[in-house]
Amino acid sequence: MSHKPRILITNDDGIFAPGILALREAMMEVGETYVVAPDSERSAVGHAITLSDPLRVWEFKRNGEFFGWAVNGTPADCVKLAVKAILQFTPDLVVSGINQGANTALNVIYSGTVSAATEGMIMGIPSIAFSVASFQFKDFTYAKKLAIQLSRKVLAEGLPDGTLLNVNIPPVPEEEVQGIRITRQGRGRYEEYFEKRTDPSNRVYYWLSGTKVFVDTDEDVDEVAVAQNYVSITPLQFDLTNYQFLTELKQWGLERNGKSSDS
Repeated sequence: MSHKPRILITNDDGIFAPGILALREAMMEVGETYVVAPDSERSAVGHAITLSDPLRVWEFKRNGEFFGWAVNGTPADCVKLAVKAILQFTPDLVVSGINQGANTALNVIYSGTVSAATEGMIMGIPSIAFSVASFQFKDFTYAKKLAIQLSRKVLAEGLPDGTLLNVNIPPVPEEEVQGIRITRQGRGRYEEYFEKRTDPSNRVYYWLSGTKVFVDTDEDVDEVAVAQNYVSITPLQFDLTNYQFLTELKQWGLERNGKSSDS
């Protein structure tokens, strides 16, 4: 690489979030930084993209200095727009986060943080998603060190086509982190329910809530590693084909050549 690494930074907590400030500070140790992030929180929007509304962009400042570009869209929108319109080049790396809250197990499907990295991956750019597994823990000291280390490693080694890294960091001080594990995505989910409430005008509304259900115990699973105070690094791909079921499905006799006939 002949130039200093150029790093696109985004998130789903919004450009105001402390996590993206911490990630930018970390990436300034690695290369040139470019922040393009949602103008407000877009958590759990998954890989949604905006098709029916205009995307608006404006320069965002912190402490009176230019910080990046705010977008009234989703995390995936931000990556697309950054690469195709705002920047005049393709970044060498996309980093997303630092998210507040774990993005492990089935949360990966809903996560805007992971989806931003996924969009970078789709565009052929090495991409990493960073999350701290707590909504309350605000100390990003260790997360920043890890982000610097891992980003430099990815820039040096590269990633396979169609692969991103999903990193989850335990919400404890650095001295309590037990180490790093290379992990696989777990199967944990939420047992969800809706609370029925009424607003001051006596109109009914519903609030989604739920209880986490842990189904994995193996130490090489993402959320198990984090629960044991290990950093979890999971290589993700998004070929959703169930290859084990392909052969059985073919045996159902559904395949035909030409137009299907009524039965």
